[in-house]
Amino acid sequence: MGIRSYRPYTPGTRQRTVADFSEITRSEPEKSLTRNKHRRKGRNNVGLITCRHRGGGHKRLYRQIDFRRDKHNIPAKVAAIEYDPNRNARIALLHYKDGEKRYILHPEGLTVGTEIIAGQEAAIEVGNAMPLSKMPLGTSVHNVELVPGKGGQIVRAAGASAQLMAKEGKMVTIKLPSGEVRMVRKECYATIGQVGNSDARNIKIGKAGRKRWKGRRPEVRGSVMNPVDHPHGGGEGRAPIGRSGPVTPWGKPALGAKTRKKKLSDSLIIRRRRSSSKRRRGGRNN
Repeated sequence: MGIRSYRPYTPGTRQRTVADFSEITRSEPEKSLTRNKHRRKGRNNVGLITCRHRGGGHKRLYRQIDFRRDKHNIPAKVAAIEYDPNRNARIALLHYKDGEKRYILHPEGLTVGTEIIAGQEAAIEVGNAMPLSKMPLGTSVHNVELVPGKGGQIVRAAGASAQLMAKEGKMVTIKLPSGEVRMVRKECYATIGQVGNSDARNIKIGKAGRKRWKGRRPEVRGSVMNPVDHPHGGGEGRAPIGRSGPVTPWGKPALGAKTRKKKLSDSLIIRRRRSSSKRRRGGRNN
């Protein structure tokens, strides 16, 4: 894929870039694999806003993606590569030999007409799915399961891939895109290759209206609010926060504060992911 830019005809097109959609081969989704998607607009079951800045946006059909890859040893041919409005990755439509159709995440390099398969004895080729124990060390994978048979839960974003680092006993060690190194059970399935549409991270929105099309409403900084609306609000001119660190509208630490509680999976994490503050500074330790 590539990125297409606009000439600055208007302020909204001056910085705007869009994907060129060159890899898309079909414009309409497979009807049997779609369902209606209720847009919650940031509200809970009684209609109260529990997640701010959500609402509006274009209507969408949800494409049912096969994250489990549980049709073992049945070959499938890639029939089309499609756009999915519910994720930044592309999706591939598979036609199985037994007549069933399913969607999967589109891996980088997978083309229409390619035959792929899932199972214990699958070949080490892009798009094939198999247990982590069957893959050689150094393999790049995505759509990784954390619980055998539950379906892929991590490494599903556009351009993402994890690397198989080691095998020991009942566990394998993988390095995630965040830099975290963790152990996963060897029976867990994963798909070989990197998720496609890696240029998604380089797209510039260009104007506020494009965010509204995606269902995002405007956000306002706490420092420009009144004291009754936000802990950062009030003061004359550009006043400092007035606290030891930034906080949320409800007074809890924000911007870098650790929020992970004690979890059973803590024992499986060998090295933590890089902190967000270090990522913003380019990984420096100062």
